[in-house]
Amino acid sequence: MSKITIQDLYDLNETIGAELFEGLTYPWEALPKIGEFIKKLGSTLSEEEYEKVGDDVWIARSAHVFPSAYIHGPAIIGKGAEVRHCAFIRGNALVGEGAVVGNSTELKNVVLFNKVQVPHYNYVGDSILGHRAHMGAGSITSNVKSDKKLVKVHTPEGDLETGIKKFGAMIGDGVEVGCGSVLNPGTVVGRETNIYPLSSVRGVVPEHSIYKKQGEVAEKHED
Repeated sequence: MSKITIQDLYDLNETIGAELFEGLTYPWEALPKIGEFIKKLGSTLSEEEYEKVGDDVWIARSAHVFPSAYIHGPAIIGKGAEVRHCAFIRGNALVGEGAVVGNSTELKNVVLFNKVQVPHYNYVGDSILGHRAHMGAGSITSNVKSDKKLVKVHTPEGDLETGIKKFGAMIGDGVEVGCGSVLNPGTVVGRETNIYPLSSVRGVVPEHSIYKKQGEVAEKHED
């Protein structure tokens, strides 16, 4: 059975947004709720730890945001996070503690758990990235199908209807995405999996595996 539920993919102790997922089964069910949740959560944050900047933007006082970065609300930038040169945060973004949003990286409608790294020329839209997930340089989430139809999650047990038009990728804790890869709409990557560079990924990739190319996925073995 495919492990694609919130419980299967994420340690909710590694995000201040755990309440967003309460009562939900699949992580993509949270996508339409991110913006309003951030507004609600932001209003409860300690003024000693977070500074409100503009409309619905809260930035931890311990975070490092480069002057050239652009942040549109609703957004929360967590403690110790780093938002680098020319990062473009378009709104509905919850950036976890110690996360890195890198040079020219674009975020939109996302949850980044603690310690996530999207450090070099990444596009991450309508996606959720788990604790310590890392996207290599130039890797992106594609969040709209070319035919503009609603996204389905293709599992070995059959397709799951999401009812969502914009859906990038659900990336589990500890996932490594290789440079230049494209995660197609509706992709789900299980915990601690590695994606080879220059991959085009769709459907469900099992946890603890190595994705080499479509149809060639190996189980990861500990040395």
